[in-house]
Amino acid sequence: MALTVEMITFDCADPDALAQWWAQAVGGEVNAFAPGEFVVLMTADGPRLGFQKVPDPTPGKNRVHIDFTGAAVEAEVARLVALGASETGRHSFGADFSWVVLADPEGNAFCIAGQ
Repeated sequence: MALTVEMITFDCADPDALAQWWAQAVGGEVNAFAPGEFVVLMTADGPRLGFQKVPDPTPGKNRVHIDFTGAAVEAEVARLVALGASETGRHSFGADFSWVVLADPEGNAFCIAGQ
């Protein structure tokens, strides 16, 4: 049996606002299936991103996160921080591979690495 990644879903307090933030970050069209409860960001080049309202934030470190790549990592980091992301760390494996860890406005971690 083959599986297809359909959607990556975020638990959050405000699905409408977080979907709009991610739309500014990665592009796509926001579709509020159940406004205030469940919102989906449809992207052209990747899986859909879902945002579902939950009463309590997930405690501790995220166990799943999204990794992005880009040719201009520093420019993307600056753009996303200007939109409201927070830079939380920088890491590397030797001189050839490095990435920046960020968090969206609700604290969900994601990374950007160079191509």
